[in-house]
Amino acid sequence: QVQFVESGGGLVQPGGSLRLSCAASGISFSRYAMAWYRQAPEKQRELVARISHGGIKNYGDSVKGRFTISRDNAMNTVYLQLDNLKPEDTAVYYCNAYWAPSKGSPFDYWGPGTQVTVSS
Repeated sequence: QVQFVESGGGLVQPGGSLRLSCAASGISFSRYAMAWYRQAPEKQRELVARISHGGIKNYGDSVKGRFTISRDNAMNTVYLQLDNLKPEDTAVYYCNAYWAPSKGSPFDYWGPGTQVTVSS
């Protein structure tokens, strides 16, 4: 049974920081690319950051230089450090795990989401 436990969301003032965590179980974590997406009200879900199984990182343009993704394969956990937060970062943040084996269909799993609200 695949399960994700996300934590670390909450209410923070502009300029503040948060650290999101996503602990995965039921998958071979080190095989998967892990990512964080977010979705604000009435907007499409967008990629925030991705880290490959080999540790290569990619970021959405709006968060470059402010957010940092990392992973701990021993703990089956991916993290997202959010610094210098802005009101436009307010959204539900979702953890994603993706693996495309050489044969067969890809595996694509989502966490339940954690709310981040940036407001004074």
